[in-house]
Amino acid sequence: MKLAEIAEFLQGKLDGDGNSEILRVASFEKASENEITFLEKADNSNQTNASCLIVHENFDAKISIPIIKVKNPKLAFAKIAVVLHPPKKRETITHKTAIVSASAKLGKGLFIGAYVTIGENSEIGDRTQVRAGAKIGDNVKIGANCTIHPNVFIEDNCTIGNNTILHCGAVIGADGFGYVRDGANGYVKFPQIGTVTIGDDVEIGAHTCVDRGALGETRIGNGTKIDNLVQIAHNVQIGKRVVIASQTGISGSTVIEDDCVIGGQVGFGDHATVKSGAVIGSQAGVLPGKIVREGVWWGTPVQPLDEYKRQNAHVKGLARLKEEVKEIKKRLKEKSE
Repeated sequence: MKLAEIAEFLQGKLDGDGNSEILRVASFEKASENEITFLEKADNSNQTNASCLIVHENFDAKISIPIIKVKNPKLAFAKIAVVLHPPKKRETITHKTAIVSASAKLGKGLFIGAYVTIGENSEIGDRTQVRAGAKIGDNVKIGANCTIHPNVFIEDNCTIGNNTILHCGAVIGADGFGYVRDGANGYVKFPQIGTVTIGDDVEIGAHTCVDRGALGETRIGNGTKIDNLVQIAHNVQIGKRVVIASQTGISGSTVIEDDCVIGGQVGFGDHATVKSGAVIGSQAGVLPGKIVREGVWWGTPVQPLDEYKRQNAHVKGLARLKEEVKEIKKRLKEKSE
């Protein structure tokens, strides 16, 4: 794209030659000719060999290359990256090794890769890619423009919205972890006969598992992004535009409302509730039934960030306090002798 076209697409202000051609995006440090990069904060000590720089609208430093001024440089860079580096388009094909039920309903423009299986009465929307080794169960509904990466398993009766991406090895609709103790006889499995519903524009990372509801539904809302190696248990309800980082474990019937941010390795007890707009830091522990309200939270058990910082400061001061107590006891002993 020419710089003038990029500036128009980003609704930014171009300062420089609009006829320059841009082929790709690159990092600030490694960008070169015909590449575009971004800078969030002005720093005259940094130099780039890019052909264009996306900067904040208040940028006023002197620079020898064209710039595009926008409100949010990182967001603008991400948007133009999607245009310059579109996802790979695959030809419409059903590989000869794929096993597709005669009762399945297939949309137009599908890519169905090698050794894919699609079960009875399942539906696949237009222009969706189901890549090698993926397994689609019975009565599954998958929307349009989805990408189902290799070795994804979508079990029976699950629903996937439009424009959703499931990365390699993700498992949707496995049985939840539910058992009832029967004394010395051990455990009896509680029914796991519910479903999973995933909304539009969701992305789920590699080897993440979303368990089906026990009797009801596990739900993930529109626009939510989930990292690799996340465990989502039965009957969990996750709202819209939630971000969940790697190795988080969410116990059954937990509710995470819209626009929350969950750091890596956070552990949730069952029936916890996270209110809209909450941010939970990495390795925090949320006790069963806990209500986490809007704000920034950290620690185990999870608590508001300011309180966590105060407690952490107290813990760091324990060694000094211990020495002071020893000194006081020593002086008291000397006086009493």
